[in-house]
Amino acid sequence: MPAMTTLTALLGTTFPLIQAPMAGVQGAALAVAVCNAGGLGSLPGAMLTPEALERELSALSAGTPHPWNVNFFCHTPPLPDAAREARWRDALAPWYAEAGLDISTVPAGAGRVPFSHAAADVIEPFRPPVVSFHFGLPAPDLLARVKSWGSVVLCSATTVEEARWLEAHGADTVIAQGLEAGGHRGTFLNPHAPPPRGSLPIEGSDPAWGGPAPDLLTSQMGTFALLPQIVAAVRVPVIAAGGIADAAGVAAAMALGAAGVQVGTAYLCSHEATTSALHRAALQSEAARHTALTNVFTGRPARGIVNRAMRELGPMSLAAPAFPLATAAMAPLRAHFEALGRGDFSPLWAGQNASGCRSLPAAEITHQLARGFECSL
Repeated sequence: MPAMTTLTALLGTTFPLIQAPMAGVQGAALAVAVCNAGGLGSLPGAMLTPEALERELSALSAGTPHPWNVNFFCHTPPLPDAAREARWRDALAPWYAEAGLDISTVPAGAGRVPFSHAAADVIEPFRPPVVSFHFGLPAPDLLARVKSWGSVVLCSATTVEEARWLEAHGADTVIAQGLEAGGHRGTFLNPHAPPPRGSLPIEGSDPAWGGPAPDLLTSQMGTFALLPQIVAAVRVPVIAAGGIADAAGVAAAMALGAAGVQVGTAYLCSHEATTSALHRAALQSEAARHTALTNVFTGRPARGIVNRAMRELGPMSLAAPAFPLATAAMAPLRAHFEALGRGDFSPLWAGQNASGCRSLPAAEITHQLARGFECSL
């Protein structure tokens, strides 16, 4: 039995290891497997309908006696912008023509909604042991409601300023998300205009961008540069995330002061993940060595394997509407090319280190990663 740490005592897990919530490529099965192997399994809730969320939470709570995590987004929904939507559809028009699709029939839609009292109504009966957030924290009344259940609150920070803000506003643990991490950046504060209270959503920080202004990304650091700075800046436990794919990476993060680690990409090819065959093939190919931040799939910077959409549209496109409005018009292109066996317009999310991405049971991946904690003792 590993020695108890500050984080395992807080979370109630065997290992200070969190499986990153990965919307679109997992359900409860992956989280259950990680929980039963000693880590903290996570369920992504941002893209689930209330009915689906309740179903997955039921499966998760029934599948493990151990603590688990449910994750939500805290973005500010953008206001409708007909001109920006028109520019985006104009930008996509050549590929719609190539695919023989009619872009005028595509309905506008968000696809992802922020955490709300309606979502809280669904999860409250389950009293989740842990609730994590991306893009900042929910409104104070919502956060207080979550804490009233006894839930531990985790949230991602991509800068020291964000980590300090999270600690001051109620996060029990900060996830230091390095630039290497796959999927969406958790950025939520504008470093050029720190708000006196509350967070400043990055949508609209520059009217020309469907996400953060270009110079906002220059404030982002790699995991092993960001981690020790956040550890020095806050008193709450700090979890390292980004580029950690094996036991050596875990040990390195712990040596730099992490209380634990969060790992996503290494689980993408696990038996329990729902990652598509196209995505799995890309992760296990040479293509996975080239990832980039892109806003063309959702409107917000996220790291994925470079493909045709990223090369020909961006990867950071001035035309993309604010998160999450870019998704609706990309969806038909994704479906068309995936039907042809091509991931040209698919978000192939991945971190910069896919070396640990293997087709194994999630429990085995968890135990392999956990060896890094032995090295750090």
